[in-house]
Amino acid sequence: MPSRAERLPESLVDAVLAKLGLSGRPEPTLPGLAALYSAWCRRVPFDNIRKMAHVRRGDPAPLPGDTAADFFQGWLRHGCGGTCWAGNGALCDLLDSLGFRAERVIATMMAAPDLPPNHGSTLVRFDDLAYIVDASILHGEPLPLDDVRPAFDARRAWTVTCSMREGHWIITWRPLHNPDGLDCRLEEFDAAAAVFRQRHERSRSWSPFNDELYLRLNRGDTVIGAAFGQRVCFEGLGRIAKRPLQGEDRTRFLIEEIGIAEELVHALPPDSPAPRTQAPAARG
Repeated sequence: MPSRAERLPESLVDAVLAKLGLSGRPEPTLPGLAALYSAWCRRVPFDNIRKMAHVRRGDPAPLPGDTAADFFQGWLRHGCGGTCWAGNGALCDLLDSLGFRAERVIATMMAAPDLPPNHGSTLVRFDDLAYIVDASILHGEPLPLDDVRPAFDARRAWTVTCSMREGHWIITWRPLHNPDGLDCRLEEFDAAAAVFRQRHERSRSWSPFNDELYLRLNRGDTVIGAAFGQRVCFEGLGRIAKRPLQGEDRTRFLIEEIGIAEELVHALPPDSPAPRTQAPAARG
């Protein structure tokens, strides 16, 4: 299959599972997937910390997290994750290494009309059933694509809805900077690992995640994170708490609340707000 990459070293898989808090290797079943993905959503942030530092210093080397091994080594050492192409590529390779039928998915975050595909996601198949486990949206539990009934649960800030529209599956979720909701349209299944890497590299020249801190992580039934200069918390029943997040407040938030290594936090440049217009390149 074109999306299958070389399996991760056994020692790295074991280290990742241990940090996820799993007592052993999950079976390649739906309960096993649910346990692993729930732990991922609570322990592996969607963030642009390594990428932002890399791009801002003009480093010509491959972007951080461009391979699953680099992504997981960064997370094990520093506690940080990555943006969509890196995070979902790593999650797909981890699942593949554990025996799941995992696929890379290319999608479009529909922030404006007529955008090209700009998002990478992850899908797992069990016989005739398919489940999305997105490392960026962090929806807490596998999302089935065979059921168009709303999956929203107002008690959980991270829940989403899924529906079929005009021949495409659409996931509606709440980004921290857009709590009213955003549609993510699934475009292509079983994409090649090389395509993810190409789209990741394209985002070096432009991405909303190159210049300002962005981070998302689940905590219980809430979502916490940083979005363009603010600390944001989504609570149940639609409640939202926001406050400015700059300077020492940002440092404390990343180290004390999220658990990012001090050496990485202190190497992170200050936010440099840029126009957030959509460029042709991939966003992640």
